[in-house]
Amino acid sequence: MALSRLTVFLAWLVIGVAALAPARAQTLMIGGKNFTEQYLVAEITAQFLRAKGYMVGTRTGFATTGIRREQEAGLIDIYWEYTGTSLLAFNNITAKLGPQDAYHRVKELDARKGLVWLSPSRIDNSYALAMRKDDAARKGISSISDLATKARQGDRFKLVCNLEFYLRPDGLMPLQREYGFEFGDENVIRTGTDTVYDVLRDAPYIDVGLVFTTDGRIIAYDFLVLRDDRGFFPSYLLAPVVRQRTLDKHPDLARDLEALAAKLDNATMARLNAMIDLEKKPVGAVASFFLQASGLN
Repeated sequence: MALSRLTVFLAWLVIGVAALAPARAQTLMIGGKNFTEQYLVAEITAQFLRAKGYMVGTRTGFATTGIRREQEAGLIDIYWEYTGTSLLAFNNITAKLGPQDAYHRVKELDARKGLVWLSPSRIDNSYALAMRKDDAARKGISSISDLATKARQGDRFKLVCNLEFYLRPDGLMPLQREYGFEFGDENVIRTGTDTVYDVLRDAPYIDVGLVFTTDGRIIAYDFLVLRDDRGFFPSYLLAPVVRQRTLDKHPDLARDLEALAAKLDNATMARLNAMIDLEKKPVGAVASFFLQASGLN
């Protein structure tokens, strides 16, 4: 009888200890989209939080709409999103807003959905159209308006872009309406995000490519980013977005992630992206390098 009572007591003791265990013992799921920068920030976040004592898992390779659905469903706790994407793709806000106004607007709107935008990094990674510098100079093109004018005058340009840009509300169709021209469906080649750069560099029949402004290949491949002189693209500040329920369980998480965000800017991200895309270093190794170099590990 005494042994039975001891067994019951020990069982309740184990349950009590488990209940009092720190919230960090619960696994945090970190998500990422399907291009270099997103794979990298997801891995940086995972390594950083593990070093802080959190249990962490990662799920990457999502399209924009897919990762958002996963987070809203509670399957992903944290991922890094761009303000312009939330503004247009998730909240249907087409008003032209400055970087800080856009951040505060998406922070307010997404909070209603249980998603918290923490303080952003200094990365503003915009969509852009780019050309090979020699071709742009020869054709007298330095802005999207120049490109549109040439197209309206009868010149034909072939564009390479990813599928998502072809469909997005801040993508190809609205861009063409804003600038008053069309490439024509037959002149739009859709491919993987990371493939765009090599195609633009190597395929003489391609004139224009969709690029991300923090991509290290822009400089390495001698591309000219066309000036968005009509301000079509919004600001795309990059910030960690976390489920409110996750923050409630992990009181220190916001502080930790904001310390990480403070170390990231465009120049840093371009160098890190280049280490992966040009130097072919593994994402994990580049993440470790950044954390050590920035004093976060």
